[in-house]
Amino acid sequence: MTPAELASVVLTAAHAVFDERGLDRAALPESTAVERPRNPEHGDYASTLALQLSKKVGVPPRELAAALADQLGRAPGIKSVEIAGPGFLNIRLDAAAAGQLARVIVEAGPEYGRSDRFAGEKINLEFVSANPTGPVHIGGVRWAAVGDALSRLLRATGAEVGTEYYFNDAGSQIDRYARSLLAAAKGQPAPEDGYGGAYIGEIAAEVQARRPEVLTLDDAAAQEVFRVEGVALMFDEIRSSLRDFGVEFDTYFNEKDLHDRGELDLALTRLREQGHLYESEGATWLRTTDFGDDKDRVLRKSNGEWTYFAADCAYYLDKRERGFERVVIMLGADHHGYIGRMKAMAACFGDDPERNLEILIGQLVSLLRDGAPLRMSKRAGTVVTLEDLVDAIGVDASRYALARYSSDSPIDIDVELWTRATRDNPVYYVQYVAARTASVARNAAEVGLTRGDADAFRAELLAHEKENELLKALAEFPDVVATAAELRGPHRVARYLEELSGAYHRFYDNCRILPRGDEEVTDLHRARLWLNDATRTVIANGLYLLGVSAPERM
Repeated sequence: MTPAELASVVLTAAHAVFDERGLDRAALPESTAVERPRNPEHGDYASTLALQLSKKVGVPPRELAAALADQLGRAPGIKSVEIAGPGFLNIRLDAAAAGQLARVIVEAGPEYGRSDRFAGEKINLEFVSANPTGPVHIGGVRWAAVGDALSRLLRATGAEVGTEYYFNDAGSQIDRYARSLLAAAKGQPAPEDGYGGAYIGEIAAEVQARRPEVLTLDDAAAQEVFRVEGVALMFDEIRSSLRDFGVEFDTYFNEKDLHDRGELDLALTRLREQGHLYESEGATWLRTTDFGDDKDRVLRKSNGEWTYFAADCAYYLDKRERGFERVVIMLGADHHGYIGRMKAMAACFGDDPERNLEILIGQLVSLLRDGAPLRMSKRAGTVVTLEDLVDAIGVDASRYALARYSSDSPIDIDVELWTRATRDNPVYYVQYVAARTASVARNAAEVGLTRGDADAFRAELLAHEKENELLKALAEFPDVVATAAELRGPHRVARYLEELSGAYHRFYDNCRILPRGDEEVTDLHRARLWLNDATRTVIANGLYLLGVSAPERM
């Protein structure tokens, strides 16, 4: 029995109690929930429904709890119900009801943990969006890992998700990049406001190989060649490195297209229609202070140039016009000041900024070796890049390490820890369970042990304390997935997988799965193999949500 199934049983019991007592059913919720008590001695699950309903119906909570306990005690699969404190219900399942979960999980396979919690929601999820002026740095890599995991979580809970990379191929930073490439091609030092690092020389050389005539052009024409070709080469490299990291986007959106298609003018028109634009000192302003921003924002300068914020407005409108009801944008720690102006901008378009726009801010990441931070990439010259991180600890460890912590917390990634083949390395600890469960299944097949037909599965045999502990941990997975999606926290899946791995190790150490020597295969062996395979399923499903492999051998 899953927690959701038990919650449904509790609600059915509440309906019966209300009918018996002539209470108004309108006071009953459409759904309820059960949770695991912190102390296992208090039962398998607990419900606070009696406490929630007591005031609504004018019945003392313990009296209402007693009536609910009586009804629940008659339900199949319920071993006992105890009333605790002011009206808590502590529920114990019988072994057969608890053990059936192993069959449910194995039969569901990759679908176990999925739900329709956010069915009907159409979400645009933008992340990374690093400027095409250099390799993806470690802060962007964090968003690659977290953003991709979040997209998987949202899809697993029924949302329609479009992932997007915003490609800033217009503006002054591109001009500085082009000037840097031209300088490198001429053998000159980078401009004072330009970009350094070996990659600039590499890309400049590649542009020259493609366009051998480039240095015969005047500086303006040559710089334009380096801008077009250099941006294309850098973006190809960014896409390739992200692909190697396991991250693909549904849409790569070019900022330049907003300008070329006249979408900035369209956004300006829409905002003017909403009555939030005004002219001052020859510039066009958006009155964002009407919606809580600390100052109004310029959209078009007095010289006719667009601001970056104007492009932000046009891009947001473009997403909404494509049918996305919620726009989620992941930004780095240095963008915290954007939240107020972006929320105000959404309100200026007539949207509800709390419903239609969501901005997530990620904190800094440091890569450590021997306790000291690695501050510089040999190739990029100033930052640690995606390639540096992957070269140091690998793709799986990188993705797991970056997704394991709440994105609003700074993190240090210790190279020694994340490359260690020991239990204190979190990704190794979890992947080891994936490999061990696969190994158990292979060894079982070699000795002729199979799960057998589902109808013959003896769930009631899974009565050992450690079996019960593992089953309860497996039962939590769907709620963990839904909560992680709702709170935008893939780290919750990682921490859950580590707890589940601990429960499996304790089960494995105390409950022998395979028969010894010439020992006859029994129904208990088969039941435990179901539980082993259920664990493999959940570990694999959870690692998939993080974009991490579930190896069969280690």
